[in-house]
Amino acid sequence: MRTLFSLLAIFAFAFTTTVQAQDKVEVTIESNDRMQFDLSEIKVEAGQTVVLTLKHVGKLPKAAMGHNWVLLKQGVDIQAFGSAASKAAGNEYIPEGTEDVIVHTKLIGGGQETTIEFTAPEAGTYDYICSFPGHYALMKGKLIVE
Repeated sequence: MRTLFSLLAIFAFAFTTTVQAQDKVEVTIESNDRMQFDLSEIKVEAGQTVVLTLKHVGKLPKAAMGHNWVLLKQGVDIQAFGSAASKAAGNEYIPEGTEDVIVHTKLIGGGQETTIEFTAPEAGTYDYICSFPGHYALMKGKLIVE
């Protein structure tokens, strides 16, 4: 009987650990000096905690080739947002008071990395970009929330 309880306890612990692991997902996305993200699509589940690390694997400094990761709300016009962002150098190229952004990283330069944690929004497809001037044309992808 004692063995049975021990096995049940082990099973319960293993099941609890598995459920907790599914509640959080870790994503690493790399950017480089050629204005590229290495991921064009990221899939997560609605309500899941996302720990996203942006790594700038290039060598150029932030002032010349800065990168960030900006998750936009559904329906945001990327070109219009990018144009507004290009005028927001003092705020790391995130327009002051914007309601178009769900979450973003800080702006980083070559050899740096930054991590953010957020709750995945409701199911749908969301655009992500780098908002450094002109980068959004190449540095973009989709966050697919299931």
